[in-house]
Amino acid sequence: MTINTIMQRIQGNAHLDFGSVFGRSIDLFKKVWLQGFITLLLTMLLLLPFYILLYIPFIAMGITDPEMMKSEQMPPELILPMLIFFPVFMLATMIITLLLNAAFLRICRQKDLDEPGSDSYFFYFRKPYFRKALVLALVTLGLSLAGMAACGLGLFYVIVPISLFPAFLAFNEELSATEITKVAFALGNRNWLAIFGLLFLSGLLAQFGMVLCFVGIFFTAMLSKVPTYFVYKDGVRTATDIALQ
Repeated sequence: MTINTIMQRIQGNAHLDFGSVFGRSIDLFKKVWLQGFITLLLTMLLLLPFYILLYIPFIAMGITDPEMMKSEQMPPELILPMLIFFPVFMLATMIITLLLNAAFLRICRQKDLDEPGSDSYFFYFRKPYFRKALVLALVTLGLSLAGMAACGLGLFYVIVPISLFPAFLAFNEELSATEITKVAFALGNRNWLAIFGLLFLSGLLAQFGMVLCFVGIFFTAMLSKVPTYFVYKDGVRTATDIALQ
């Protein structure tokens, strides 16, 4: 489906029904909570090496110079390595999260439409998707920095279209990263308040897992991602990838 067709569908469809999207998200999460838990675990496992690399210099300095650990300031010799590695760490986090979230939304579609197929968590860890994920991660980083530069208020605006990146990556392989950004902003701007409310409310409910000795958060965290599937489904309504009504 071309970007023009998607734009026409976004503009031609009715505005999102907050209650309908939220209710269906809760019902679907009951079917995919286990897959959400696995997705979260895989995210943590894939990011673990980057966290280790991030802290290796501190550990090494702590072993060679224990007094350094008592200081509240970062040693000068660590500033340059951190300035070099931290952007890499941020990009890796965004890319891995984006690709796994796209796979989770694909699983959501399979469960919602009773489609056959296995739960492929690494479906989008392929060269064409990885390239687009890299560009989208750079776009996300740039938009986030721009949002923070606007006294932080800009973040509230860009968080809505950014949240739609995984859906368009998952269900529109023919779109480039630039086109995904355009259609995400088009759908996000048209339904900004409803999408922001869905993100806020589902994210709030996802935190209830913390009452179970903090362990439950691992089972409820991905609830905040499910509404994105229905936002895309109702906002674009593709006849091939996402069933019509």
